[in-house]
Parts: sequence; structure tokens; C-alpha cells
Amino acid sequence: MKILSIGPFSRFGFVTGVLALSLAGPAPALDAKHAASGKSLGAVDFDVSCAEAVRADFDHAVALLHHMMYAESRQAFEQIAEADPDCAMAHWGIATSLFQPLWPTRPGPEHLKRGFEEVEKAKALGPGSEREGALVAAAAAFFREPETADWWTRIRRWADAMEVAYEQSPEQVETAAFYALSRLAVAQVEEDRMIYHAEAAKVLLDIYDQRPTHPGAVHYTIHANDTAARAGEALDVVRSYSKIAPSVPHALHMPTHIFVRLGDWPATIEWNRKSAAAALRFPHGDAVSHHYPHAMDYLLYARLQQGEDQRAKALLDETLMKENYQDSFVSGFHLAAMPARYAVERRDWVEAAKLEPRMPGTLSWDRYPWAEALSWCARGLGAAHGGDLDAARAAERRMEALRDAAKAAGEAGFARYIEIDRRILAARIAHQQGESGEAVALLRATAKLDRTIEKHPITPGALLPPYEALGDLLMELERPAEALEAFQSSLEIWPGRYNSLLGAARAARAAGRDDVARSSYSALLEVAGEVEAPRTGVTEAREFVAREM
Repeated sequence: MKILSIGPFSRFGFVTGVLALSLAGPAPALDAKHAASGKSLGAVDFDVSCAEAVRADFDHAVALLHHMMYAESRQAFEQIAEADPDCAMAHWGIATSLFQPLWPTRPGPEHLKRGFEEVEKAKALGPGSEREGALVAAAAAFFREPETADWWTRIRRWADAMEVAYEQSPEQVETAAFYALSRLAVAQVEEDRMIYHAEAAKVLLDIYDQRPTHPGAVHYTIHANDTAARAGEALDVVRSYSKIAPSVPHALHMPTHIFVRLGDWPATIEWNRKSAAAALRFPHGDAVSHHYPHAMDYLLYARLQQGEDQRAKALLDETLMKENYQDSFVSGFHLAAMPARYAVERRDWVEAAKLEPRMPGTLSWDRYPWAEALSWCARGLGAAHGGDLDAARAAERRMEALRDAAKAAGEAGFARYIEIDRRILAARIAHQQGESGEAVALLRATAKLDRTIEKHPITPGALLPPYEALGDLLMELERPAEALEAFQSSLEIWPGRYNSLLGAARAARAAGRDDVARSSYSALLEVAGEVEAPRTGVTEAREFVAREM
């Protein structure tokens, strides 16, 4: 078993004060060849049936694949194919790097065509073992019919083929790791996804017991536990990921998928600062890698939950001033979410109403309907709160069109996320029109719908959780007891959210529940009590708790 390394890194650091990240100059992209003096990627021992001279490089390429550094992994496999023209599995690796099972990014026609061609090369060269043949067959199942099959058909075929591969060789660590990944991928469209998550977690923990530094075992375990029901499990495994690969942006970020579910904002901030800085060392060609805004959105979200608005604004400005982002769904989502989140979390409806969708204009927004919908939701909410119902309705109509576009593209999950946000906007419009009963009913139904789906890994949290929106509305209607129940329901799903904690405290106070108000205010102070320039809610909490002592 070999400890793998990443190419040499330039030194980077952090600055103090409001600006959270070092703005170091551009650095070269990752060299796919590992260096003895480089940083760890963890331990992979594929035991590939290729030339002895490329086996260590092959393990390195597979480790990059487990870290979801797909472009870097592809480069490494391409170098292996060049160094050993008879290595069939190098072409399997190239093909496997062309689709990302857990990401919302979808391979375009060129990647589908190339993946099909690479699999054909692997088959023609002939895998060196039954195990390798089964993995090639799984890749072939995904890339079959490169011009016609839709994404989820491909994922199901790949998952079915990986099940066959696993049943043939359950003791083979790499086969087991990719099998677990396939379970998590197909779970996204299964009715009872928890069964798949539990199965994947069991397989991965078995690997972890044998090889605690295996990158796939740790990385995919985090994904397996990235649900409301499982977030508190295997936290030792979760925290070990950054130690396995301390210079890999995604490895530094991944544990925070769990931390945001637990409301652990200091840990979320610490690790996403490191991830964002590391991501700047891994440009996507000449573009800023989407790993950077992915970490920055999580970081912004955590700062806002602590009420650190000045630092949040600095993060937003730093992100938006960069140009030439990698054109991907990930980039589009976060570049839309961050300004929307900054306005909505602070309840700055004037700012929200001024948001410009489809920015920056260099991205392929027609391919990212859910991302665009975030901007329209925030803009519509801002308009509705400001009394501009025509603009609010126009935003809702655009969200309907984007929802339908997502459905037409075969992305029913994305369509559902858009629909939840659209209903929140529709409820606010109804309330502003004097139809408050309809608005409350719509938000209650939306909150129930939201309970049926999980947070997508792309996002640190909802733009405006339905139960929180319901609590806000009920407080406006002077129904504090019901509002308290709504805010508490929100906190069950999103622990440590600033606005839900403050809402619960205010609702409890208005309902005559001073004991609950005290505990809610105290919880808010635990989250945001150290902020240097606090929001009014923090001052309010301090005053209430001081009086009650």
C-alpha cells in the first residue's frame, strides 16, 4: 500500500482583519505526476495489470479520482496511456474521469463521445483481470449510446454494472469504493434513499477499518452521512479527511458538508478558508476553479449565521471581483447564490430587489436553471416586500419557466428545489395581496414538501427555509405561538441558523414563553455573541438575557 502525493505547492497564507483570504497571485495548475516531496493524497493500492513503471502513477490517478479532482485525474491517466500504450485501464480511468456521479455537472456531447471511445480502446486492449473487466464494463454501461441516453439512465446502468462488479470481487477495495459511490449516485433518484446511504456507509466503513487513509473510503463516507438523519455519525472519519489530503481543496472542504448540518460555524469557517485558498492553487486552465466559489459560499453562509455581516461582505466582494470562472454548474450556482444569500439572510429587501440574474455573463446560464432561479427568488422576494408586485410576479413567472426547463432536461430534483423557492415567493406575493390565509396554507404545504427531500451537496443551506419563512409570516400576522412552532421546526432541520434562533426567541417572548425566549436568545449568543459589530438581534439577546439573570 502506497502513500500518494500531490505535486509541489507554493506557500500560501492568510491575512488578518476583515479580508479572510490571502490574495496570492496565480499559480500553475497541478502537475499530474506525483512528487516525492509533495503533499499526501492518501493510500491507494489498485494493483493494476499494467507495466510496473506506471503502477504508482496509476494509484496516484485513482486517488485524484477519489478526491473528485477529475481534470487532474484525467491528465494523469492520459500520461499513463502515453507511457504504457498497452495499459487498458488507463483508458478506463480517462473515461471514468469524464463524469461526476455526485455533482450536478453533466457531461456534454464531446465528453460522452470521448468516454465511449476510451471505453472501446480499453476493451480492445483487453483488461488484465476479471476485476478490471468488470470495471470497464461498468464504464461502458454509462457511455453506451453516447448521443441518446439521458443522465439518469446512464447513472442507473453504471450502478447496476458496479453491483455486478462488487458481487464478483467484494474483497477488492477499489471495486468496493466505486460500488459505494454508485449507490450514493443512484440514491439521488430513489424513493428511499436512506437505504442506499446506509449500504454505502457500511461498505465504506469496512474499507476504512482496513485502510484508514484511503481517500475514497473517507470522502464517500462524508457523502453517505450528508443527510439530516446521518449527519452525526462517524465524525472521526469525517474529520480525518483533511489530514489525509491537507492540500487538496475538496478534501479541506468536504467535512464542512457535515459541519453545516450540525450548525458548527467555527469549523465550517476554518476549513472553507483553507479550501478556498488551496483552490486558487488549482486553476482550471486559465480560469478560476469552481472549487473556489464552492468553498466561499459555504464560508459566506457560516459568517452570516454568526451575524458577521462585514466579513461576509468582504467575502462576497472578493469572490465577485474575480473574473473568468470555470464555466460549470458549480460556479453558476454559487455566483448566483452568494449575492442572493447575502441580501436575504440580512433581510435587506431593497438590495434583494436590485439583484441582476445571470451574472457574470460569461457563464452558460441556459444550462443552469436552478442556479439562475436563486437570483429570481431573492429578487422577487425583495420586490414583494417592497410592494412592487408586478416585479415580484415577473420573477415568479421566470422561476416557473426555469422549473419547467429543469424538468425538460430530466432534472426532476433540480425542478423540485426551484418549485420550493417559487412557492415561498408565491406565498409572500399572496400575503402582500391581502390573501394571508392562502399564504400560510401554501407555506405549510411547502414546508412539508421540503421535508421529503435532502439538502443538495452543492449548497450549504436553503436561501430561505420554508419553516423560517412561515415563522416570519406568522409573526407579521401576530400569531406568535404558531410562529414559535415553525421556527423550532426550522431549527430541527437547520440547527444554529441565526434568523430561526432569533425568530424563535421573539416568538416565544411574544407568546409569553420567557423560558423558551431565554434559551433561544442564549443559543443565539452562543452562535453570534462574539461578533464585533453585531446585528440588532444580538444586542437584543444580550439585553434580554442580562435582565433575566
